[in-house]
Amino acid sequence: MDTIRTFSAHLLLAGTTLAGTLGAQGVQAQALLEQAADTNWRFSAGLGVFSRPKYPGSDDTQIVPVPLVSANYGRFFIGGTPGAGFPVGVGANLIQNDAWRFGVALGGELSKPRSASDAPMLRGWGDISETALGSVFAAYTQDWLSVRGFVVSDIGGNDQGTRIAIDVEGRYQVNDKLTLSAGPGVTWADGKYTQTFYGISAQQSLIAGIGPYAASGGLNTVRFSVGAQYQLTPQWSLGASVIAAWLKGDAEDSPVTKDKSQNTYGIFASYRF
Repeated sequence: MDTIRTFSAHLLLAGTTLAGTLGAQGVQAQALLEQAADTNWRFSAGLGVFSRPKYPGSDDTQIVPVPLVSANYGRFFIGGTPGAGFPVGVGANLIQNDAWRFGVALGGELSKPRSASDAPMLRGWGDISETALGSVFAAYTQDWLSVRGFVVSDIGGNDQGTRIAIDVEGRYQVNDKLTLSAGPGVTWADGKYTQTFYGISAQQSLIAGIGPYAASGGLNTVRFSVGAQYQLTPQWSLGASVIAAWLKGDAEDSPVTKDKSQNTYGIFASYRF
């Protein structure tokens, strides 16, 4: 059951940030969770390939390869940050047992959330750059049901605000190798995040020749995730995921948003050693 709970971490990330973060470290997170009390170094490595929106609100997609590399020592981990709201960093599972998991992490994105070259409308606006992020995350699992969430904030001073995400997931064990998972989720974002990604400043308005747009915080995304994991060997894991997400509130209504549907598709493989 730990395997499926941790595999789903990458689904949560891929479906909630919609700003360049794919969070494809879910598979190797299994090692972090199962070996929290171990005093030896443990490692995992792999690769994920995802099709996702080019930027938050884009109607274009791009294929992105994401390395899955992590190491853990007891409760501490580096590399993949399972469930933290960003793909890479360092952190610790402060509480972990059969039902509860609670931790903190520091990290960031693998690439810029948005570039001025991503769409004609954005030219001259400047890029939205990577920033340092801090997270508090938690999960509760009982039998086949899990509830997970995180609070992630920009601690790098780049006006990327705070987001809160909650996901509920059910799992079905087909056999001892294959497990299916599915469930809904929501993300709330504050005014700083929403304005940075979906607002239009006076200067941007002049450049693009459209009216300014003030975006406020609130419900940002609703989604439904479906995933499958196959444990090929005790070391090798294969998986696939589909996250159907829809922008809401001021994010949906923004002129920056060309498509309120923001779907992500992924396949991945990971090896534990």
